[in-house]
Amino acid sequence: MDEGLLRALVPQVLAALLRRGADFAAAEDAVQEALIDALRTWPANPPRDARAWLTTAAVHRLTDAVRSEAARRQREERVDDEPESGPTEQADDTLLLLFLCASPDLSPASAVALTLRAVAGLTTREIADAFLVPEATMAQRISRAKATVRDRRFDSPADVAVVLHVLHLVYTTGHTGDVDLAREAIRLTRQLVLVSREPEVRGLLALMLLHHARHRARVVDGRIVPLDEQDRSRWDRAQIAEGVAILQGALGENQRGRFQIEAAIAALHDDAETAGETDWSQVLAWYDELVGLSRDPVRDDPAAVLSRAVAVGHVLGASAGLLEVERVEPVLRDRWKVLAVQGYLLRMAGDLPEAAEAYARAAERCPSTLERDHLVRQAALARAAGAAGT
Repeated sequence: MDEGLLRALVPQVLAALLRRGADFAAAEDAVQEALIDALRTWPANPPRDARAWLTTAAVHRLTDAVRSEAARRQREERVDDEPESGPTEQADDTLLLLFLCASPDLSPASAVALTLRAVAGLTTREIADAFLVPEATMAQRISRAKATVRDRRFDSPADVAVVLHVLHLVYTTGHTGDVDLAREAIRLTRQLVLVSREPEVRGLLALMLLHHARHRARVVDGRIVPLDEQDRSRWDRAQIAEGVAILQGALGENQRGRFQIEAAIAALHDDAETAGETDWSQVLAWYDELVGLSRDPVRDDPAAVLSRAVAVGHVLGASAGLLEVERVEPVLRDRWKVLAVQGYLLRMAGDLPEAAEAYARAAERCPSTLERDHLVRQAALARAAGAAGT
């Protein structure tokens, strides 16, 4: 049984039911029941057309449910065979489903969970494991999300920027649990690229590929390895080449957006044979463009301001970078990411005791075990180097 095929078929079949006017929750239940039927019968009797089989089974399940509940007008559709659908139609269905799940009426966490359930075809348990929450908690979150979008028209207009934001959140959730959500995000974004020519869609795909190309080198033996210390022979050069090609096509349309700019920065890091060969001047130029997207980046995009501070430190010196960190809103300066950047720049400046203190404070506030352990090690290294007088 090809689980990858089943997972890819889920959004297509669910979209087919939604096009018929089915309620979201009822349609999703019908698809899951059809999948159970498939798992039971396909090993002994595989269908010639898996998508048509699943669609037929799901429609029958939905029809049975409507009849038994008597909550809606009687709807009886007998589907003996479904015409084979081409890739564009399937991609269109996936796109519409992505837009539905990325409803602005949902919180970001709920939109991500619903996308993973309905579009990626993950089980509630897999999603719960990825978010490190109990399965019952995730089931309630998904159930509430379904109720929220119940009356939203399947073909109603939506903002592609919202979809991109949700897909980016899926990617940044990362690799916790048994399911690699980063790979799921890349897979879904590839489908979106099939039907959208917007440069930012390709920019997001390029960004994901350029970052994901380094994932084997980022965590080794359960420890985070900083970018400047990674074994670059472990980077996926084919994925980097693909990401660069996609990015170049997007940038060529001269409609630059956040994801394209971030991808350009990632490409500069990936292009360097060693950390010392990183073109930090170009990195800083791209960060200047990134913060320029916001009228008030200090308030609206503190993450970009913080990342730019690191680039400033490499180009103009650590002291200049630390001054840039001071631009971050005072209320945010005690956040772990701000403290971690301070520690990095203080170490560059040679102020090892202060660097150790900043790293230690960042570790105390960091919610991620991997990141926290890394910060603790950095604090310890800075203390040891300071004690040794280096």
